[in-house]
Amino acid sequence: METTRQSKISRLLQKELSEIFLLQTKAMPGVLVSVSAVRISPDMGIARVYLSVFPSERSEEIVKNINGNMKSIRYELGTRVRHQLRIIPELKFFVDDSLDYIEKIDSLLK
Repeated sequence: METTRQSKISRLLQKELSEIFLLQTKAMPGVLVSVSAVRISPDMGIARVYLSVFPSERSEEIVKNINGNMKSIRYELGTRVRHQLRIIPELKFFVDDSLDYIEKIDSLLK
């Protein structure tokens, strides 16, 4: 169960990371990356970021690329939230495949 502080920090990180990815994906036409959820550990040290990628065929490749550039993304995040947070959490990115799951269930029901 998340505390109030964890949920506030999760929302802040989700907002700022979505803006960062919006600026970075402008260079790649036809690709949309959105932050669907952020889960932060109780000690505020690790943030698990779930990304929804369109088109979903390239999601593994894009998340692997993002994990490779994690240091620069964390630095950018740190410059944006330096007045709100004392310690910037370590970021771990994962693919959020809930939309694909919903489409699969929908097609099975039809």
